[in-house]
Amino acid sequence: MSLAHSPADDRPLKALVNATLHTGDSVLAGAALLIDGPTIVAVVAPEAIPPEAEVTDLGGGILAPGFIDLQVNGGGGALFNDTPDLPTLRRIAGAHRRFGTTGLLPTLITDSADKRAAAVAAVRAALAEGMPGVLGIHLEGPHIAPERRGVHDARFIAPPDAGDLALLGGLSGLPALVTLAPETVPPEPIRRLAAAGLRVAAGHSAATWAQAKAGFAAGITGVTHLFNAMSPLGSREPGMVGAALEDDTVWCGIIVDGHHVHDASVRLAWKAKARGRLFLVTDAMPPVGASEDRSANGFPLYGEAIRVEDGRCVTADGTLAGSALDMATAVRNAVERVGIPLDEALRMASAYPADFMGMAGRRGRIRPGLAADLVHLDERLRVRETWISGKMAVS
Repeated sequence: MSLAHSPADDRPLKALVNATLHTGDSVLAGAALLIDGPTIVAVVAPEAIPPEAEVTDLGGGILAPGFIDLQVNGGGGALFNDTPDLPTLRRIAGAHRRFGTTGLLPTLITDSADKRAAAVAAVRAALAEGMPGVLGIHLEGPHIAPERRGVHDARFIAPPDAGDLALLGGLSGLPALVTLAPETVPPEPIRRLAAAGLRVAAGHSAATWAQAKAGFAAGITGVTHLFNAMSPLGSREPGMVGAALEDDTVWCGIIVDGHHVHDASVRLAWKAKARGRLFLVTDAMPPVGASEDRSANGFPLYGEAIRVEDGRCVTADGTLAGSALDMATAVRNAVERVGIPLDEALRMASAYPADFMGMAGRRGRIRPGLAADLVHLDERLRVRETWISGKMAVS
């Protein structure tokens, strides 16, 4: 492999040393990571570092692929549904970067057609300008089951009409995830969305096992926040949960905050799912990365006050309204509370969501040619530093 570096490049070849590398494929001690501009060049022995490289001693800890979060409603005090524009996206992505998330899908929950169009336009603009951290969009609703809506506003929930399908069809070419209830959307529109390159997930669904399986056959390849807001596993009706756990081809996101899903249920899901098909999401709301005062005061959603209590975001009647979870904490919880091995928990935060979104050829692992999106963690799995496209965060 050639390690040639153009001297005309104003970004010097960089070598990151003195950390254990969790590449997504293996765990390497005593290796150096070479970065050329925005791209990973190679993993080499320290003595093989080219003399022109700029060496950074990480002082121990863990160097891993940056986290990829496919369900982020807000952060830094901002909510995407409130103001779906570039400043909001910049604020949310910056807030989550502090917790190791180097790529995310801003998530718009059920809302008006105008809000959905504005959200899509904002994400397109963010991608066009190369905004660090924004990878695409997640539209969670409005084509969901009213009886499994959770905190989603019932006023906007409906099966898709011609205008809705036109908006969704317009996502072609944009990295996009769409969450819908398969019992409310006929198979043919699902097939068209999947054929257009969108990732379609089942969620906020009261589907029977048979309806869920029909949705999978039509092109649904994911399940949004497994266990939450969906028909449960029963002895005579396996429901959406049973269908998701049974099908080895379906990816499942899961919220590991100790509030949304019992640790034992997370453990069972991890044991039941085929390796690589369970990944971490946060479902994060504005408190993540916000000031302590702002976080304690809660936030409005659909005009209703959401309070934050003991790490839970809840409505006045106690309904969960997203989470106050960040990805670094999700990884720690997976390891310390659930008992998932560290290397696997790190893959659940990076490699597997990249695989699900069809991004494995660009990010999610430490491999030559992939984006230099990285997180440096200490031994307690606290974030020390992040890089996006080879650029360290500027505080």
